[in-house]
Amino acid sequence: MQVRNLTILIFCQLISTSATIVMVMLGGIIGSQLATNQALATLPLSLIVVSIALTTIPASMLMSRIGRRNSFSIGSLIAVVSMILAMLALRERSFLLYNVAALVFGINMAFTQQYRYAAAESVEARYVPRAISLVLVGSIGAAFLGTKLVTLSQYWLQDVAYGGTMALLIAMFLVQALIFQAMAPAKVHGASADQEQPRSLREIIRQPIFTVAVLGATTAFGLMTLIMTATPLSMHINDQYTLEQTASIIRVHVLGMYLPSIATGFLIEKLGVTRLMFVGALGLLAAALVGLQGHALLHYWWALLLLGIGWNFLYVGGTTMLTYTYRTSERFRVQGFNDFLVFGSSATASLLAGTVMFYFGWGKLMLVPLPFVLLICVALMIVRKNPALKR
Repeated sequence: MQVRNLTILIFCQLISTSATIVMVMLGGIIGSQLATNQALATLPLSLIVVSIALTTIPASMLMSRIGRRNSFSIGSLIAVVSMILAMLALRERSFLLYNVAALVFGINMAFTQQYRYAAAESVEARYVPRAISLVLVGSIGAAFLGTKLVTLSQYWLQDVAYGGTMALLIAMFLVQALIFQAMAPAKVHGASADQEQPRSLREIIRQPIFTVAVLGATTAFGLMTLIMTATPLSMHINDQYTLEQTASIIRVHVLGMYLPSIATGFLIEKLGVTRLMFVGALGLLAAALVGLQGHALLHYWWALLLLGIGWNFLYVGGTTMLTYTYRTSERFRVQGFNDFLVFGSSATASLLAGTVMFYFGWGKLMLVPLPFVLLICVALMIVRKNPALKR
């Protein structure tokens, strides 16, 4: 087990998730302030996810050529460019330029999504669930740091609201780019598999557990994006909750997303990946049912907490299941393709969030998860006894 690599990945996950929280919290709020059409308020968030979907495969291919370490540093520098563009957009009150900044930030996030794969490659096969969940633990601190970055620094630059927040993120990403250079090359376990002829992507996709792994991660990320993107709009814009109250709900949600990671890897080893994914699906269902009950602060609190927990179990489980479907020599193609599908669905969910909120409201939006949760539950029941699954 490469402790140094895992430590670096955990710390850099903290930085990346803090920045993501900032962009999620402010995306719809800044969008509503700059856009002339309020239905487009969440467009910057949607463009982030679209950008992730479009650049996951190129990012994965770059890593196969120049390695994880240099690729991750490049991703950090791309984030610096994004934050500079965001500052300029806020100063000029340009919705167009802020959307460009969002697109560039999405490129960085395509690299960020590969942290979990780098962690999996740094440990023996039996420890893969632990390594994946351990990296996500780095995001627990981001639940506090990300929201504090917004509430404490939004007025640091007198004439540019939230400009100080972007300046702090620039400094953090520069530090991150340097830290990545201390990573050691991953000692990929099971490298003997490279002696086998790599299979075609079509052959890999035809595996039932590949389909379920992708469906699990896609459902988790798509529904989480849909509801989390809509929450600041529903709370701060529609229900007139303060920015601090909205931030507290986002903080609870992020804790729900990442705090279970302390135990998720162990739970997968004890219960099996399909059982934990099934629990995650039920968590998403519970989040939707609570959200349907109303707009009180307590409703938001429980809905977003359950959403986070459900996401964690389903997403970590789906990522773990995916590692059972490919050989070492096939990993970059499969990982890039998986993330393209995951964030393609997430982009669609993000695009829908603002439109559904504007035309139908929070109650109708909370009905969207129901058929998707049913679908993943049925899929998990079908493959639960597949011999390829490790328990």
